[in-house]
Amino acid sequence: MEAPDAAALEGAVAQVKAYLRIDSNGEDALTEELLRAALAHAEAFTGQVTLTRAGVATMPVAERWTRLPVTPVRSIGALRGIPAEGSVFTLPVGSHAIDIDASGDGWVRVTTPGSAGRVEVPLVAGMAEDWDGLPEGLRQGVVRLAAHMFTDRDGLNAPPAAVTALWRPWRRMRLT
Repeated sequence: MEAPDAAALEGAVAQVKAYLRIDSNGEDALTEELLRAALAHAEAFTGQVTLTRAGVATMPVAERWTRLPVTPVRSIGALRGIPAEGSVFTLPVGSHAIDIDASGDGWVRVTTPGSAGRVEVPLVAGMAEDWDGLPEGLRQGVVRLAAHMFTDRDGLNAPPAAVTALWRPWRRMRLT
């Protein structure tokens, strides 16, 4: 998945700057970069995409239901088959099935793959459309981690334990 765009982060940089008590705009680029890194850490820790964005999952063809590698999934587009040789092609409607369960997990199964050995699954995933739509605990953890990275640029100190404590209620772990 690509990183969230600047519009989705509107207000986030200001929140980090307010937490750090920064009044100038000289460090905005660095603050946004650290904010994106903190969001990536939040997504890795929680196992969920925070801000809604489009992406493509590439998976092996399987007749059994296979879970998509990201969650929560909002929509799944038309599957494209990837053959060993030749061009990528759109799989016909009756050759596969897609589903999104109540917990936001996306599922795919391909019953008639044709020459495809893998499939591309275009999808949209994310917990919230923008920064303000994220749960407060997730936002506060991201702000604290970005602020920690800003003040501890040498990486000499561990991030505050409060960060993971704030994220823990949204953590989803998978057994494979």
